[in-house]
Amino acid sequence: MGSGFLPRIALYAGYLNFFRIECNLGQNRKRRLSMELHNMLQGTATMLVAMLAGSMLFFSFVMAPLIFIKLDIEVAGKFVRVVFPWYYLLIIILATIGSLVLIAIAPLNACLLALVAASTLYCRQSLMPRINEYRDRSKAGETGTNKTFDKLHRRSEIINGLQLLAVVAVLLHLAFVNFS
Repeated sequence: MGSGFLPRIALYAGYLNFFRIECNLGQNRKRRLSMELHNMLQGTATMLVAMLAGSMLFFSFVMAPLIFIKLDIEVAGKFVRVVFPWYYLLIIILATIGSLVLIAIAPLNACLLALVAASTLYCRQSLMPRINEYRDRSKAGETGTNKTFDKLHRRSEIINGLQLLAVVAVLLHLAFVNFS
């Protein structure tokens, strides 16, 4: 072993040490990017769910009562029939996008929002047309239809209330838990 052997080993050890430090820096950089991505996803989801909750609360507790207080009952009924499909569409869109954003960082929250979207799709495409049909039949004087209308309308109110609870639960979880 000549005099150049130890310096070469020290040099190789230095390279290995430098490579190990570089790898650690790379891991830290990846971890930092992962945390930043989680934070961006959580922030985006929080904004979407906050918009969803705000829309649902506003429509349920401000718009709907005002419509029936300020408008004649016939006009209010026609107005609600025009507004409800758009209300349901907004819920479907926000809940679906929120669910997709959350799937990677909060799968349970994503599932809750997917259920909200699916149940809203049921309300918009199946329940609402049946409610309107039975309301029209009841107004035309057909017997027994008022009871069915009331039952279907009550079902829509219960579904909307459960959806609102789910959305608020997801919003609170997003606001107070850090997923990164």
